[in-house]
Amino acid sequence: MNEYKIIKIRNNPSLKNISAKWFSKKWDVPLEEYLESMECCINSETAVPQWYVVMDENKIIAGLGVIENDFHNRKDLTPNVCAVYVEEEYRCKGIAGKMLDFVCNDMKEKGIKTLYLVTEHTSFYERYNWKFLCCVHGTEEDDILRMYIHREE
Repeated sequence: MNEYKIIKIRNNPSLKNISAKWFSKKWDVPLEEYLESMECCINSETAVPQWYVVMDENKIIAGLGVIENDFHNRKDLTPNVCAVYVEEEYRCKGIAGKMLDFVCNDMKEKGIKTLYLVTEHTSFYERYNWKFLCCVHGTEEDDILRMYIHREE
Protein backbone atom coordinates (compact mmCIF):
# COMPACT_ATOMS: atom_id res chain seq x y z
CA MET A 1 0.00 0.00 0.00
CA ASN A 2 3.03 2.26 0.38
CA GLU A 3 3.02 3.25 -3.29
CA TYR A 4 -0.69 4.17 -3.24
CA LYS A 5 -2.00 7.39 -1.75
CA ILE A 6 -5.36 7.97 -0.05
CA ILE A 7 -6.64 11.40 -1.03
CA LYS A 8 -9.41 13.43 0.58
CA ILE A 9 -11.61 15.03 -2.05
CA ARG A 10 -12.22 17.94 0.34
CA ASN A 11 -8.51 18.82 0.16
CA ASN A 12 -8.24 18.08 -3.57
CA PRO A 13 -11.32 19.57 -5.26
CA SER A 14 -9.72 19.23 -8.71
CA LEU A 15 -10.43 15.47 -8.39
CA LYS A 16 -14.19 15.98 -7.89
CA ASN A 17 -15.34 15.38 -11.48
CA ILE A 18 -13.13 12.39 -12.24
CA SER A 19 -13.93 10.84 -8.84
CA ALA A 20 -17.68 11.33 -9.26
CA LYS A 21 -17.52 9.66 -12.69
CA TRP A 22 -15.49 6.76 -11.27
CA PHE A 23 -17.93 6.14 -8.38
CA SER A 24 -20.94 6.48 -10.69
CA LYS A 25 -19.58 3.80 -13.02
CA LYS A 26 -18.80 1.43 -10.15
CA TRP A 27 -22.13 1.73 -8.34
CA ASP A 28 -24.60 2.65 -11.08
CA VAL A 29 -25.75 5.70 -9.13
CA PRO A 30 -26.37 8.87 -11.18
CA LEU A 31 -23.30 11.04 -11.63
CA GLU A 32 -25.24 14.07 -10.35
CA GLU A 33 -25.69 12.41 -6.94
CA TYR A 34 -21.94 12.05 -6.49
CA LEU A 35 -21.21 15.54 -7.84
CA GLU A 36 -23.72 17.09 -5.44
CA SER A 37 -22.38 15.16 -2.45
CA MET A 38 -18.75 15.94 -3.31
CA GLU A 39 -19.58 19.61 -3.83
CA CYS A 40 -21.11 19.64 -0.33
CA CYS A 41 -18.01 17.88 1.00
CA ILE A 42 -15.72 20.50 -0.54
CA ASN A 43 -17.76 23.59 0.36
CA SER A 44 -19.04 22.71 3.82
CA GLU A 45 -17.35 22.65 7.19
CA THR A 46 -19.49 19.73 8.34
CA ALA A 47 -17.87 16.34 8.89
CA VAL A 48 -20.33 14.56 6.58
CA PRO A 49 -20.27 13.98 3.66
CA GLN A 50 -16.66 13.04 2.97
CA TRP A 51 -15.14 11.32 -0.07
CA TYR A 52 -11.80 9.58 -0.51
CA VAL A 53 -9.97 7.99 -3.43
CA VAL A 54 -6.81 5.91 -3.65
CA MET A 55 -4.49 6.79 -6.50
CA ASP A 56 -1.86 4.77 -8.32
CA GLU A 57 -0.04 7.68 -9.94
CA ASN A 58 -2.87 9.43 -11.86
CA LYS A 59 -5.36 6.55 -11.82
CA ILE A 60 -8.13 5.99 -9.27
CA ILE A 61 -7.87 2.42 -8.04
CA ALA A 62 -10.16 2.52 -5.00
CA GLY A 63 -12.46 4.77 -3.06
CA LEU A 64 -15.15 5.20 -0.46
CA GLY A 65 -17.32 7.87 1.09
CA VAL A 66 -19.07 8.82 4.31
CA ILE A 67 -22.68 9.95 3.97
CA GLU A 68 -25.69 10.28 6.27
CA ASN A 69 -27.60 7.23 4.97
CA ASP A 70 -26.62 4.56 2.46
CA PHE A 71 -30.02 3.61 1.02
CA HIS A 72 -31.54 1.84 4.05
CA ASN A 73 -34.49 2.31 6.36
CA ARG A 74 -32.57 2.88 9.63
CA LYS A 75 -32.17 6.66 9.54
CA ASP A 76 -30.97 6.55 13.17
CA LEU A 77 -27.82 4.60 12.21
CA THR A 78 -25.65 7.38 10.85
CA PRO A 79 -23.20 8.31 9.36
CA ASN A 80 -22.53 5.51 6.90
CA VAL A 81 -19.36 4.47 5.13
CA CYS A 82 -20.46 3.89 1.55
CA ALA A 83 -19.33 2.99 -1.96
CA VAL A 84 -16.32 0.95 -0.80
CA TYR A 85 -14.66 -0.30 -3.96
CA VAL A 86 -11.23 -1.54 -5.01
CA GLU A 87 -10.48 -2.23 -8.67
CA GLU A 88 -10.20 -5.98 -9.24
CA GLU A 89 -6.51 -6.00 -10.19
CA TYR A 90 -5.67 -4.18 -6.92
CA ARG A 91 -7.62 -6.45 -4.56
CA CYS A 92 -5.99 -8.63 -1.90
CA LYS A 93 -3.26 -6.04 -1.33
CA GLY A 94 -4.63 -4.53 1.89
CA ILE A 95 -6.07 -1.43 0.21
CA ALA A 96 -9.61 -1.86 1.55
CA GLY A 97 -8.32 -2.26 5.09
CA LYS A 98 -6.10 0.82 4.79
CA MET A 99 -9.02 2.86 3.43
CA LEU A 100 -11.33 1.76 6.22
CA ASP A 101 -8.69 2.53 8.82
CA PHE A 102 -8.03 5.91 7.25
CA VAL A 103 -11.69 6.93 7.15
CA CYS A 104 -12.30 5.78 10.74
CA ASN A 105 -9.32 7.84 11.94
CA ASP A 106 -10.36 10.85 9.85
CA MET A 107 -13.91 10.74 11.23
CA LYS A 108 -12.58 10.33 14.79
CA GLU A 109 -10.53 13.52 14.30
CA LYS A 110 -13.80 15.21 13.30
CA GLY A 111 -15.48 14.01 16.52
CA ILE A 112 -17.34 11.03 15.01
CA LYS A 113 -16.44 7.83 16.83
CA THR A 114 -19.21 5.54 15.53
CA LEU A 115 -19.68 4.64 11.88
CA TYR A 116 -22.09 2.29 10.14
CA LEU A 117 -21.85 0.38 6.90
CA VAL A 118 -24.34 -1.72 4.90
CA THR A 119 -23.25 -4.61 2.73
CA GLU A 120 -24.20 -7.95 1.28
CA HIS A 121 -20.76 -9.33 2.23
CA THR A 122 -20.40 -11.76 5.09
CA SER A 123 -17.15 -11.92 7.07
CA PHE A 124 -15.20 -9.35 4.99
CA TYR A 125 -15.57 -6.35 7.29
CA GLU A 126 -14.94 -8.34 10.47
CA ARG A 127 -11.29 -8.50 9.38
CA TYR A 128 -11.11 -4.74 9.89
CA ASN A 129 -12.73 -4.52 13.35
CA TRP A 130 -16.27 -3.91 12.12
CA LYS A 131 -19.00 -5.80 13.99
CA PHE A 132 -22.25 -7.13 12.57
CA LEU A 133 -25.08 -5.10 14.16
CA CYS A 134 -28.32 -6.16 12.50
CA CYS A 135 -30.12 -6.58 9.21
CA VAL A 136 -31.82 -3.55 7.67
CA HIS A 137 -34.19 -3.04 4.78
CA GLY A 138 -32.69 -1.38 1.74
CA THR A 139 -34.63 1.17 -0.25
CA GLU A 140 -35.08 -1.33 -3.09
CA GLU A 141 -37.99 -3.72 -2.85
CA ASP A 142 -37.27 -6.74 -0.61
CA ASP A 143 -33.63 -5.68 -0.15
CA ILE A 144 -32.20 -7.03 3.12
CA LEU A 145 -28.70 -5.78 3.93
CA ARG A 146 -26.23 -6.50 6.70
CA MET A 147 -25.48 -3.48 8.91
CA TYR A 148 -22.05 -3.23 10.51
CA ILE A 149 -20.79 -0.86 13.18
CA HIS A 150 -17.34 0.47 14.01
CA ARG A 151 -16.74 2.29 17.30
CA GLU A 152 -13.59 4.09 18.36
CA GLU A 153 -13.00 4.34 22.09
